Amino acid sequence: MTQTRTETLLLTDGSELRCTVAEPDGVVRGGLVLLHEARGVTDAVRGLATSLAEEGWLTVAPHLYHRDGDDEQIDSDDDHRVADKVSRLSGDSVLADTDAAFAWLAQQGVAADRMGIVGFGLGGSVALVVAASRTLGAAVTISGGGIVAPLSEGLPSLVEVAGELTCPWLGIYSDAVKAIPAEDVAKLRDAAAGSGVATDVVRYPGPVEGEGEQDPAAVSDAWQRTLNWFDAHLR
Repeated sequence: MTQTRTETLLLTDGSELRCTVAEPDGVVRGGLVLLHEARGVTDAVRGLATSLAEEGWLTVAPHLYHRDGDDEQIDSDDDHRVADKVSRLSGDSVLADTDAAFAWLAQQGVAADRMGIVGFGLGGSVALVVAASRTLGAAVTISGGGIVAPLSEGLPSLVEVAGELTCPWLGIYSDAVKAIPAEDVAKLRDAAAGSGVATDVVRYPGPVEGEGEQDPAAVSDAWQRTLNWFDAHLR
């Protein structure tokens, strides 16, 4: 089974960015930047990194909370700390971190048109923001909130930037997530459609992400759609 490891990257501002990395055992098909949920780099994030690597994708997950000097996983019942961490994120900070992750992939020999980005929860939102600001091969958002009202003062709302997408983007959402209303997802779909690149939004009745109860059929279908999206666009 593929194992994850930690790499430390030096940023231009002098700070250090830790990244969780999973490397394929065989041929590398391309590289993916994986963005973590609001609680940080959880076991679910590491498991997803491993699964992507087993599909041939060199995967790097930047720890986005490093600027606070504390980027460890947040306890599941510490909602106040989660909210505080999210509120400190900005467009500049997440772009600096993802730029470093993409640069690391380039140093490993991955071509720019074979790089993609994927995230779930908070990471799904950030993935769209990055895909609207940088030239990538493809992007996938899984249950990303902040569609109409931004997740933090430093981040834009997703409908605000979806029309600026620079690469094919897939959005995966669940009607079971009450914090993300179906009408907001519809607004995001319409905004993304105006970007001029290939976009798709898929909604499931059951949960497809997180560590709680999930709909196995929806999870399986969402996973296959994610793989197919990268297979189709990272060539």
